[in-house]
Amino acid sequence: MLARRKPRLVSCLALTLAATVTTPAHADDDWWGRDKALHFGVSAALSAGTYAIAAPSFEARYPPLLLGAGLSLTLGVGKELADLAGLGTPSWKDLTWDVIGTAAGLVLAYGLDLLIVGVSAEHPALGAPTRNPTVQSRPWRLGTQHTPFVFRF
Repeated sequence: MLARRKPRLVSCLALTLAATVTTPAHADDDWWGRDKALHFGVSAALSAGTYAIAAPSFEARYPPLLLGAGLSLTLGVGKELADLAGLGTPSWKDLTWDVIGTAAGLVLAYGLDLLIVGVSAEHPALGAPTRNPTVQSRPWRLGTQHTPFVFRF
């Protein structure tokens, strides 16, 4: 039994050691630098913009939140991985500001959505609208007034 677990243990140990190796801190990599403001601003704009573009296409509010967070964080992590590959200077501080900017953009977009559209039975705060079980509904429909597609989750 131990022989079967040994490769897994070695793999986990190697992964843990690789994850703990960090790049040396650079003297010009402070928490409040100009590049941190750019990471924050771009991440906030990406997440809020993605939410704003996706929100009309979904009846529930959580899919646009997931899309906004997913796109913004994917691009932020991708940028840091590119820096780690030698195209720049990788920084955990940059990634931290990417996460903070993503959260700020989503809070702003979600808050504006709640203020403008409001919360009702047709537009609940997070979940999908409640349906009457006797009424047949399709999982999605084409050609609505405001959006070409409406997805139900």
